[in-house]
Amino acid sequence: MSLSVGIVGLPNVGKSTLFNALLKKQLAYVANYPFATIEPNVGVVPVPDARLEKLADVVASSTSEESKPTSEVSSRRPPIVPATVEFVDIAGLVKGAHKGAGLGNKFLSHIREVSIVAHVVRAFSDENIVKEGSVDPMSDYQTVQTELILADLQSIENAKGKAKPFGFAQGESLKQQSKAQNGLEKVREALNRGISARDIKLTDEEREAVRDMFLLSLKPEIVVFNVLEEDYGKDGEEKMLVQWSSRLDCGKENIMVICAKIESELSELSEKDQREYLQNLGLQESGLEKLIKEAYKALDLISFLTAGAKEVRAWTIKRGTKALDAAGVIHTDFTTHFIKAEVVSFDDFVNLGGWKKAREAGKTRFEGRNYIMQDGDVVEFKIGN
Repeated sequence: MSLSVGIVGLPNVGKSTLFNALLKKQLAYVANYPFATIEPNVGVVPVPDARLEKLADVVASSTSEESKPTSEVSSRRPPIVPATVEFVDIAGLVKGAHKGAGLGNKFLSHIREVSIVAHVVRAFSDENIVKEGSVDPMSDYQTVQTELILADLQSIENAKGKAKPFGFAQGESLKQQSKAQNGLEKVREALNRGISARDIKLTDEEREAVRDMFLLSLKPEIVVFNVLEEDYGKDGEEKMLVQWSSRLDCGKENIMVICAKIESELSELSEKDQREYLQNLGLQESGLEKLIKEAYKALDLISFLTAGAKEVRAWTIKRGTKALDAAGVIHTDFTTHFIKAEVVSFDDFVNLGGWKKAREAGKTRFEGRNYIMQDGDVVEFKIGN
């Protein structure tokens, strides 16, 4: 499945600077005035996964002859194909966007297309930067949330006059339609109280009805605080997480702290120099790595792995996905001709030295179509004609 992260926020909070840094290229136009980003800029980056390098080394070693020189072994190392994440830099929002103010209509339509929202909030003042909004991060955050809620209320009102409102499937009983209507009414009332759709407790039937509304405030969200260099680092980050998780009434897992300027500087360094720079700051990973990990957690995603002479690859799936559906991620025909899946854990595959030795040690197993895939499963699907 594809993972797309929409980078949103008020104008000039550091969205495009972060976007450029994440992609390590100047893909978005950064300018010191609102609406520099008019169309969403899209870039695809690999998901960091150290397991792939180890798998490739094992595959190269296990398929080589011991008498061959190391250089020849290395030349047979399979290519690595990581999972990817799509970052979308979306035009800055302003108050009144739900009525079309600024670039509101474009902003709102682009949010509907992403899997998760990374809401960038500027947590510092700079008199040299034109700023839309206030100097208070909380106020800025609430401005964007309010616009999303108002847009959702408008969507619900627009659906009322239709013969078959969103959420009512053809053939549904009056009882089912009543439950769906109750769900929509519950959401409408909560939105009117300023509560985002993602924070409303719904039954399964109600959630299904709401899902078809494509509500903006239902999107999973990560709040990204953009701070100054002196506030970045392990100590400063923990302080921000504690402070803002309390103020936003959410878990620390829904918040992250970055310094877009430092991320921009990191993007110009080699991987080795990046690691050294991060260590000096007391950090273990870059903003890109943190953001991808947080998006995976928020969407409950995992990766399964394939390892062969042709390629070593990571595939993104939803936690709880069955083997049959995982096979379909590789190729849709695999679901029709699925026979079974041969599975081994990543640790056993690496420690034992590949498929052949893992089989000899009895560490591989055959699973049927209903097997629930686990993160890090190394899999070879058996497909019939």
